[in-house]
Amino acid sequence: MPQISRFYGIIIFMNFKDHCPPHFHAWYNEYRITVNIADGEINGSMPARAIKLILEWWEINKDQLTEYWYRAQTGKPLGTIAPLK
Repeated sequence: MPQISRFYGIIIFMNFKDHCPPHFHAWYNEYRITVNIADGEINGSMPARAIKLILEWWEINKDQLTEYWYRAQTGKPLGTIAPLK
């Protein structure tokens, strides 16, 4: 599971050839969520402050996340996405 970003203790991952809908994974301490790239729907639980940061980052990077999703589906390497500042 390639790490594509890290900020404020939050790690963002995307799996190769993962199931639909297009999404990414976020880890924060013992918490794990998935975030739908199209609409920001969250599955899982995490502290509200961390979710707010993740959704802010998602909003900024939706287009690049979509591109990375399709690259991951074909096994192409992923780069990194700038962390939230």
